[in-house]
Amino acid sequence: MTTLLRRILLIILLACLAAPLSGAAQETFPLDQIQPGMKGVARTVFAGKEIESFDLEVLGVLRNFAGPKQDIILVRLLGDKPNYTGVVAGMSGSPVYLDGKLVGALAYRFGAFTKEPIAGVTPIADMLRAAQENAPVAEASGRRRYPLPEETLAAAGVRDVANPYLVAIETPVAFVGFHPQVIHRFAEELAQHGLLAVQGGGVAAADRTTSLEPGGAVSAALVTGDMAVAATCTVSRREGDKLYACGHPLLGFGDIALPMTRAEIVTTVPSEWASFKIANIGEVVGSFEQDRASAIVGRLGPAPPMVPVELTLKHRGGSSHYRFQIFQHPKISPLLLNFTLFNGIFGAIESGEELTYRIEGRMVVRGHDDVVLDDMFSPTDGFFPDAFWVVNSVGGAFRQVFTNPFETPQIDGINLTVELLPSRHAATIENAWSDKSEVRPGETIRVKVVLQPYRGARLVREVSLTIPLQASPGELRVLVSDATLLNRLTQSFSFPGFFPGMGFGPRVNSLEQLISLLNRERRNDRLYVAVFQQAPTLLVEDKVLPNVPLSQMNVLNHQAALGRPGNTLFFSVLNENSEPLDQVLTGSHWLRLTVR
Repeated sequence: MTTLLRRILLIILLACLAAPLSGAAQETFPLDQIQPGMKGVARTVFAGKEIESFDLEVLGVLRNFAGPKQDIILVRLLGDKPNYTGVVAGMSGSPVYLDGKLVGALAYRFGAFTKEPIAGVTPIADMLRAAQENAPVAEASGRRRYPLPEETLAAAGVRDVANPYLVAIETPVAFVGFHPQVIHRFAEELAQHGLLAVQGGGVAAADRTTSLEPGGAVSAALVTGDMAVAATCTVSRREGDKLYACGHPLLGFGDIALPMTRAEIVTTVPSEWASFKIANIGEVVGSFEQDRASAIVGRLGPAPPMVPVELTLKHRGGSSHYRFQIFQHPKISPLLLNFTLFNGIFGAIESGEELTYRIEGRMVVRGHDDVVLDDMFSPTDGFFPDAFWVVNSVGGAFRQVFTNPFETPQIDGINLTVELLPSRHAATIENAWSDKSEVRPGETIRVKVVLQPYRGARLVREVSLTIPLQASPGELRVLVSDATLLNRLTQSFSFPGFFPGMGFGPRVNSLEQLISLLNRERRNDRLYVAVFQQAPTLLVEDKVLPNVPLSQMNVLNHQAALGRPGNTLFFSVLNENSEPLDQVLTGSHWLRLTVR
């Protein structure tokens, strides 16, 4: 009995020694000892959750190839699968070993339109530096090309290749709950971030995902929930709860808080252009914290904070509800919001039916007033999808708040309801007149407006407007208008810097003021009547001070010179009123009044 017990204990001990220790750091192979002709192995998942090994041969070390102190180890992959698929998108981060010691991770592939199984390996020493805050930050992984020297190609036995180069292995992106047409429309924008949009992918069952060990698949989730978007690469090294992956930047954003998820590799698709893996997205298991030139680094644990979005679509008496969360980063969050909103709406519009969009919503900003997102959009005769007007309206407000230069906003939620109304709810202004041509300060005028609805009978609407007591004797001009023209004429009133690249106007110096101006934007489904007078208007911060006396202007302009920003316009909107419509209004008409 004692002998049998000893044998059992010995078998258990040997099994424990043979099995890899979960989370244990792998011994590394020094870069200066690597020589051409050395044989090694790499590990990755081609399908399912099994981590497979395949052989490789070292071709040489390219010093400072990817940048200062950023060396690349050039290798040729060997075996039936690499020869069939070439270097595969999603293989980034696959660990490479020489004599059982970790050398680095596959990160670069050879050229384009070729399955030549030549790859570049990021040295493990460079990858370990990615966990440091002062590690180099790189541009998006899919854009930069690294030309290969002729002597390197000759040594590798590669001939008759035009413009040979290495490029970072693409990172395939899986989409869950997305229409193929929507993926196609946004694929080019994703490619600018080094992401390869791949058709296919879904939600992985927990028992089908790969282990988070070297060679296993791991995903970085840009969107989670009823819609999901995740980029997949390979785990290179694990140290306890810390993971190193990819071997090159994912987005090149530096410090990040990007959800880490498990993944299942459905299959590997061979292609002459670029072979790729199709992945299913698993559960969130942690957060990637660094996105550096040589690797992405994350930790197992709680999920990072994201921007929660709730979208409700109402159409033909029914409704659909979507709840999802988007990754928080000023360079890509606006794109992700536009992407997901358009995808949610697209399901209701793919039939080609002419629809009008009425939106109601709020963006909840912690510590500030909500941003009101109410508006209405009618279809146009252009080929461009009308739903983009909705997406750009909501996405534009989100971009201005999320990328503001004053403080880092905490977006607690975006709640949006989009009602899809059949047919075109639109009208144009044909004519307008006032019941008086001469007025006194304090009097009320009634302005009648003739509207021509789209393919409908004309109708007349009346808007009352009081002439302010401060109106000076002389000529007044009354504008009967849609929201677009009135916003344009008073652009600095409503939102300076609305157009990308212009920055914020001198009036805005806080997020609170920015939100206040956003909420004063005029709506497309209202008829506006405004009284203009040639008199100076002073803009101080988010305050509009019309018809300012010169004495007060001198004082306020002196304060502006002392650091309180202001701006002056040489006309004043003395009063404004509006009436709600059930149509999107376009057009304008000017009237003249005389103040006695």
